[in-house]
Amino acid sequence: MESKLKTFAAIDVGSYELAMKIFEFSPKTGMKEIDHIRHRIDLGNDTFAAGKISYEKVDELCTILREFAGIMKTYRVESYKAYGTSAIRETDNTAIILDQIRQRTGIEIGVLSNSEQRFLDYKSIALKGEDFGKIIEKGTAILDIGGGSIQLSLFDKDTLVATQNLRIGVLRLQELLDKLNARPSHYERLLSEMIDSQLSVFKRMYLKDRNVENIIVVDDYVSMLMQKRIAGSQRSGYVDSEGYARFSEYLRTHSREEAAKHFDVSEESLRLICISATLISRVVKLMDAKLIWAPGVTLCDGIAYEYAEKNRILVPKHDFEQDIVACARNISKRFLGSKRRGETLEHICVTIFDSCRRLHGLGKRERLLLRIAALLHDCGKYISMVNLGECSYQIVMATEIIGLSHREREIVANVVRYNHQPFAYYAWHSMPAGTDSDAYLTIAKLTAILRVANGLDRSHKQKFKDFKTTLKENQLIITVNTTEDITLEKGLFAAKAAFFEEVYSVRPVIKQKKFI
Repeated sequence: MESKLKTFAAIDVGSYELAMKIFEFSPKTGMKEIDHIRHRIDLGNDTFAAGKISYEKVDELCTILREFAGIMKTYRVESYKAYGTSAIRETDNTAIILDQIRQRTGIEIGVLSNSEQRFLDYKSIALKGEDFGKIIEKGTAILDIGGGSIQLSLFDKDTLVATQNLRIGVLRLQELLDKLNARPSHYERLLSEMIDSQLSVFKRMYLKDRNVENIIVVDDYVSMLMQKRIAGSQRSGYVDSEGYARFSEYLRTHSREEAAKHFDVSEESLRLICISATLISRVVKLMDAKLIWAPGVTLCDGIAYEYAEKNRILVPKHDFEQDIVACARNISKRFLGSKRRGETLEHICVTIFDSCRRLHGLGKRERLLLRIAALLHDCGKYISMVNLGECSYQIVMATEIIGLSHREREIVANVVRYNHQPFAYYAWHSMPAGTDSDAYLTIAKLTAILRVANGLDRSHKQKFKDFKTTLKENQLIITVNTTEDITLEKGLFAAKAAFFEEVYSVRPVIKQKKFI
């Protein structure tokens, strides 16, 4: 019997264009793109210049989305996901715009945080499977260029180790050039100065002795030209640094009209292509990279990949969860956290979490958030040993963890905060902005587990490496197999365990198997 096809639509409400891809999914053939519809609509300039999207642009946006809705009916689309990025995210009237769109088109648009957006872009690259796996074996950077900002992410031995957002996106840079009223002949110099001022900070913080041989480019501008094998490239999407330098030189030395004709693009698009090309050039020079790869993927591909992953149509070949954890480990390292202490707490936390599933009712995603909280449990000591909880909260909220939504980052930050200070009790009507009742309860449940883990390693000597947990009636029995003296842990454990008992109505109890 032939497996049933699922039809899915992914919609990207971007800063520069509105795009929709239609996909067919099946367990047998996987994921197949069957249509790609694009419409240029410059939402970003409204947002970045005025802080609001104009009525005229909203009207145009709704007209296009109604057309998209008609196309989805034609294809008999069973499910869709529509997301807005920086142009929607950064406008002052986001809620009003989303409501208008829903009322006028019937399409629900979610707003991606920057880290969610970049993570979906990252997942779209992983669709390339073998190429992606091979290229990240060596030092690699992903340069994800958007309208409002760029994201630079570094790989080391197949693992994502650092990521940083820089507000030098293509449309934002164009807006700055327009404000400066500069002559076109001065564009490249001005762009280089604006870009290099931020890249130099990134270099000091993250590159140091790191060797980056490859750069993966995700953008809506230069990638399409690289697919056409620019500068004599032998493979679509690939070009070495010398070939890319020749491409950049062509853009510099030819008029906009000549270059647009040569590359078969509009003159309007060419201006944005030149800005993106300059961004890539500066990053290539900064890292002294040898190879540039533009896989030609878009956010729509990442949206579809995630849908297929969640519905078990595709089995991921890359461990994305491990990348999120690796990022958390590197954040801890940056703020002088103890690697051994963090890993010990992480191990204790997941052991307790797994043994208490019927108590907390949380899932795989919350388990990941607990792991991150354990790794970042004391990052605030970098600023203050006294105000540890509040400083840890501020660091987590100010540090981007790729793959986490703003809500998830808020959960992690609060778990870390209340690991060190009294838990804040809120009535349902007085919760902090951005925290709903589900998030509040998740914070309480994860905080209770982290406090117990912290109590089991109070001496910071990792005495509880060999232990097991058993849930028996109204007790969580923690049996430790150690010959070390755990008097300190036992003596101070009651205070840490009290909140666990309050949240779960179960009392944690330490039992020692061996003692000398």
